[in-house]
Amino acid sequence: MSKTAKRVFIGVVAVAGALALADALHVFDEAPYIEVPHGSHIHYVPRDRDPQYPLENFPTAKPRPGERIMPDGTVVRE
Repeated sequence: MSKTAKRVFIGVVAVAGALALADALHVFDEAPYIEVPHGSHIHYVPRDRDPQYPLENFPTAKPRPGERIMPDGTVVRE
């Protein structure tokens, strides 16, 4: 394999790895909340979470259409 082909291959692998990492970090996710695994269940936490509230304050069910999770963990109708 030539040097150019090796560089192209390494570049493609690097870009694919960067995209996979970005996807794992939910960079492309437009949902207003993220899913946080917590033992045997998942908490749904807003992206603007107030860190003074513990994870246990946040719901373990996805918000329904028309609902929003507030930074303190309460769920309100929009």
